Amino acid sequence: MNSSTNMKVFYLHAFADMRFKAIYFTLFLLVYLVTVIGNIFIITLTELDHKLQTPMYFLLRNLAFLDICYTSTTLPQLLVNLLIEHLAISLPACVVQLFVFLSLAASESSLLATMAYDRYVAICHPLRYPVIMNRNICLYMVAGTWVIGGIYGAIHTINTFRLPFCGSNVLNHYFCDILPLLKISCIDTLPNEATVFAVGGFLMLGCFLLIFGSYVQIVFSVLSIEKGGGRKKGLSTCVSHLIVVLLFYGSGSFMYFRPKSNVLANKEWFLSLFYTSITPLLNPLIYSLRNKEIQGAFKKHFRKCQ
Repeated sequence: MNSSTNMKVFYLHAFADMRFKAIYFTLFLLVYLVTVIGNIFIITLTELDHKLQTPMYFLLRNLAFLDICYTSTTLPQLLVNLLIEHLAISLPACVVQLFVFLSLAASESSLLATMAYDRYVAICHPLRYPVIMNRNICLYMVAGTWVIGGIYGAIHTINTFRLPFCGSNVLNHYFCDILPLLKISCIDTLPNEATVFAVGGFLMLGCFLLIFGSYVQIVFSVLSIEKGGGRKKGLSTCVSHLIVVLLFYGSGSFMYFRPKSNVLANKEWFLSLFYTSITPLLNPLIYSLRNKEIQGAFKKHFRKCQ
């Protein structure tokens, strides 16, 4: 097959050589169910409790919704891949999956930066917080993260599927991602790799600088508070967000911006499991286990249901 226009189908080859597929299927099905249920729990609880109707929890609801969509883009494909060896995916479906996956990843990256800015305003400018982070501003910020995600996804999807694909149409992955698609191109993909590095790096660096700057200001502000409940509360509201940021940015950066390695050449799909499944799974656990307001709201509504 000489080009992407006449290559009608791709075959997903991940897990083809792995034993104990039934165990992996059960494990990832459990991960998917816990992820979806956990994030629905966060959305529902923060919607029901009037004390959680704040900008912070509005952004957290959007993060939970993003995580549901994000993990649903890849994990169902992985589960089917474990049941059907060399699972086929059509060219249009591959295009859509790549666009949705990249858009959601970029939107989540932008949303995490927005959440850091929210914590900065709440801690460093508490009196102005209701004015700065009013409902309209929050809506514009969330809408902006989706727009950024859509633009990011469109750039890389168009850039990737403009390439000619020839020879093998087997992707050593469990979903359509940029790196495995570049590997089956007939031509030099250095310009595409440079685009991934430049555009992805610009987005991640921009978000990282906003997060870093916000938390530098937060640290100075918290340290200026006299020792006691105020300092402890100020720090506790940020720790959960920082853990989520480190998990998401750390795993994503290692996957897309690490040096090429022959050792990991055929197992890149294994690395992607972390940021496509583990991080969305941990997010609701981190926020619910470390957040006293969510714990309190859960106990209150649980007692009402008894």
